[in-house]
Amino acid sequence: MTLTQQQSAERTGVSRPWPAVVVSVLIGFLLTVVWSAEFVDQVIGENVASALLGREAEGTVIGGVLPGIVYAFATGLGGTFTACNIAVLGALCPVVGQPRSLATRVGAVFKPLGWLAAGMLTVSGLYGIVVGLVGTAMPQFSTEPSAPGELSARSVQSMVAFGLIGLAFLWLGLASLGVVPDPLARLTRRFPNAPLVVMGALIGGFLIGRPYGLFRQLFRDAAESHNPVYGALAFMLQSVGNIVILAVLFVLLAVVMGSRVQRWLAARPGRLALITGAALIVVGVFTFLYWDVRVLARREIIPWYPMIPW
Repeated sequence: MTLTQQQSAERTGVSRPWPAVVVSVLIGFLLTVVWSAEFVDQVIGENVASALLGREAEGTVIGGVLPGIVYAFATGLGGTFTACNIAVLGALCPVVGQPRSLATRVGAVFKPLGWLAAGMLTVSGLYGIVVGLVGTAMPQFSTEPSAPGELSARSVQSMVAFGLIGLAFLWLGLASLGVVPDPLARLTRRFPNAPLVVMGALIGGFLIGRPYGLFRQLFRDAAESHNPVYGALAFMLQSVGNIVILAVLFVLLAVVMGSRVQRWLAARPGRLALITGAALIVVGVFTFLYWDVRVLARREIIPWYPMIPW
């Protein structure tokens, strides 16, 4: 082991990070091959949102601020089971792993969830304000389809947003394993909750490029309203709806299996950092490949990308 590797192992507890990196990258790549956006968005997302709204979500005329807020939360819940929530898993892994008594375990989950939500709601709220002010002039407002061999302005916005977010997740995952320097190390020493805020901000940033049909419907309604307050509230509730189910699951996990998980994580130094880093690498690789490389193949700009035609 080199001096650098030894220092990384001492910092993270992960003595052999590269096998985890290779496996995580492979999993992220394989997810892009088998992932079916049509199934997740339509079969799961639209059906869940329609059940909550009591009518077909797709094509719904929102018709006002209050119906728009209800629509935002319902469609956020419908979009829960998307790949971006692997990032939520990676952000919350340390929460379950901290040793606490049963009496304090549940409350202890809400504090990091609050910091995660603070970053997420700040970004989604600010983006909602921008959409309420200038949204009709933004590429995401356009309904123009992408022609073969070309990228629409809407696709370019998605690729830039998801590409940068994917690379950020990848770097944070590698840093968690000690492979690259931690860009948040200095900030974390001063503000221990900074990583959770940054993670939440990245999750909130998914709205900037999100092509999910029901979200684009909400986006267009907020843009046409020219109401920045409505845009902020709607986008913030969309983000909350997107993670609320996973937040409840983590609270239940903290109650039911918290002590077992703690013992398992404590049994080997670096196990927590390994799981967190692997989860972030998976979502980073998936996000970048799916929204940047695979999209180029679907638009016939590059000759081929492996995809299972579900």
